[in-house]
Amino acid sequence: MLAMSTILFPQVELAKHLVDCSFADRVFFTNSGTEANEAAIKFARKFQRHSNPDVKDPATEFISFTNSFHGRTMGALALTSKEQYRSPFEPVMPGVTFVEYGNIKATQESIRHGKTAAVFVEPIQGEGGIHSATKEFLEFLRTACDDAGALLVFDEVQCGLGRTGYLWAHEAYGIFPDIMTLAKPLAGGLPIGATLVTERVASSINYGDHGSTFAGGSLVCNAALTVLEKISKPEFLATVSKKGLYFKEMLQEKLGGNSHVKEIRGLGLIIGIELDVPASPLIYACRNSGLLVLTAGKGNVVRLVPPLTVTEQELRLAADILQNAMPVLT
Repeated sequence: MLAMSTILFPQVELAKHLVDCSFADRVFFTNSGTEANEAAIKFARKFQRHSNPDVKDPATEFISFTNSFHGRTMGALALTSKEQYRSPFEPVMPGVTFVEYGNIKATQESIRHGKTAAVFVEPIQGEGGIHSATKEFLEFLRTACDDAGALLVFDEVQCGLGRTGYLWAHEAYGIFPDIMTLAKPLAGGLPIGATLVTERVASSINYGDHGSTFAGGSLVCNAALTVLEKISKPEFLATVSKKGLYFKEMLQEKLGGNSHVKEIRGLGLIIGIELDVPASPLIYACRNSGLLVLTAGKGNVVRLVPPLTVTEQELRLAADILQNAMPVLT
């Protein structure tokens, strides 16, 4: 049974729960992932202005990476590398530099003290093709941001909240950001997003600097409390890891020998099958057989992000459907 404080103030209780199970000290609620990233953009710029009151032109620029996806509103879109998303709506927010994902040398050359406000990165890229960062790369980003006075932002809209078998994807690396953005699964399908920040960042934000009409409503926050309580349990996360390993092994067994399969990768229940041909025919064949999957990357990656409550029987069925559909690839 929910406590009376939860019923009366679900937004406060949800924020407390998110703080208790993360690196963060404060939470700002939004309605979606793209709004969470817009908030992170604003918070990063305000942080730079607040931290450098005597500087005429504080840092306003951002670093993002190839294959990145951060949303479809104008700020988040500017951080998204795929040209098909950005080009119809340009000019978007200026001041974003795209660097090859995982390239330490190129990133080091791009982060500039007094210019770079923040670095946005997905610890595991979803839309980009299920590419996982290395620990070395994220460690470098943490140090480089600290040295340059920039903030490190982890976009965990797709890879967070138990998807990897860890509550937060960055826990697998032991590296923590200044800001983290969340959305998709938090309220079990209801519209919610969240921007989590440290007190150091929050101290630069004044009441009224940012806001939202519908964010943090009682309905979605109560739903999110129920979801987060379940997902954050260690025994539940352990089942995600177990099912993820089981699924990858099965996919490797059934698909690994196919000449069109270049790699099967991912962590937990976020898995990508990279092909040497476009994946669309396989996607359609799977749909016609009762399995819904998506493309990612450059259209040559099959993205598998099943419900975290999926059963091993359902995973076996999915692997069988994929195997039976492979002949459509030519």
